[in-house]
Amino acid sequence: MGNQGTGYDPELYARRRSSFGAAAAEYAAHRPDYPAEAVAWALAPATGRQAAGLHVLDLAAGTGKLTLGLLALGHRVTAVEPDPAMLDELRRQAPQATALAGSAERIPLPDASVDAVVVGQAIHWFDQSRALPEIARVLRPGGPLATLSNADDDRVEWIAGLGEVSPSQVSYLGWATRPGTRLAPDPAFDPARDADFPHTLRRTADSLIATIATHSHMLVLEPAERDEAKERIRAYLRSRPEVSEDGFDLPLVTRVQRCVRAGG
Repeated sequence: MGNQGTGYDPELYARRRSSFGAAAAEYAAHRPDYPAEAVAWALAPATGRQAAGLHVLDLAAGTGKLTLGLLALGHRVTAVEPDPAMLDELRRQAPQATALAGSAERIPLPDASVDAVVVGQAIHWFDQSRALPEIARVLRPGGPLATLSNADDDRVEWIAGLGEVSPSQVSYLGWATRPGTRLAPDPAFDPARDADFPHTLRRTADSLIATIATHSHMLVLEPAERDEAKERIRAYLRSRPEVSEDGFDLPLVTRVQRCVRAGG
């Protein structure tokens, strides 16, 4: 199961997994995008065979952060999302995409109907034992399955300190040990390859705190606990010379895992 080993009881895991809809607008406003070069690398096994735009499935598409990047590269996108509020926001953010209700474990598409499948910041919510065969069903042979995950670059000293005061920072150095973030081996796919894409995101203290507040660890806190966590983060940011009132560059890394559907 995709949730095994998370360290949380099933009830809390379910609350975290279903917490995003209440913050859909904030998620769309504050979560980082994905670098174009990372998206291009994710799709390379398919784009190498086809000059025209691909039909790409954005699975667990959220509010369309990755969908928008795919559209900007000229691809046709079907975006599948289980949360109704996130799906509504997705349709507002990316009206050019075909947005459908569904999940990784039950994809509302025909067999062999897409050239590529991408997953942005969501693989850890999947039950991979069910999701991978379902993805293989809809993906054409030779097409890539890729996961993209944004993380704070805690190789940088002040970012590592931020992780110590925040309950929800996504750590680059801890990425490989986060439960469920690795694509599990599956006979329908070749072994996954990894690539990292460092980049920066312009932020203020307020917008960084707003981003952190869209993480599930924060969303499931009681209001008083959430306010306390925000103030603790704000106090830390005030103490750091890297954080200017005029804005600062937040160092991020996008980790991409990519495998290819067998039979191509």
